[in-house]
Amino acid sequence: MSGEPGPTGAPQPFPDQGLDPRLGDPEALAWMDKHLPELRRSAYGQRILYQSLGVGFVVGLAAHVGGYLLKSSVTTELLGLVADLLYALGYALWTGVVVVLFFQVVPEVKRRQIKRWLDAYETTRRDPAPAGSDQASGDDQP
Repeated sequence: MSGEPGPTGAPQPFPDQGLDPRLGDPEALAWMDKHLPELRRSAYGQRILYQSLGVGFVVGLAAHVGGYLLKSSVTTELLGLVADLLYALGYALWTGVVVVLFFQVVPEVKRRQIKRWLDAYETTRRDPAPAGSDQASGDDQP
């Protein structure tokens, strides 16, 4: 069924997969071609994670400070409860972001850095030494 012609006679790409029907639209395809590098970075990189962490940190810190300020100026019990909840939510959000930063983001950055170093090392070990270098070839030993 995935190769059957559609209403316009063009084959529908994988209709069972629930793909966006606009992918057959030439304007949508032109837009995808224009923005493909950025879309690949978003899909395969850590951009979404970093943006989510940034938003969580800012919102958490704002809620924490707002809850603190509200808690110090409130006289009624109901508003005091809301202020305490806002204060606790803000504290949990921004400290959660810091924990994720130290336990996921930093180790992932270090892992990618070490992987690049290993790839560079393996590349230099694979490539033969240039002719005329001062390295001994080992052929002149008895």
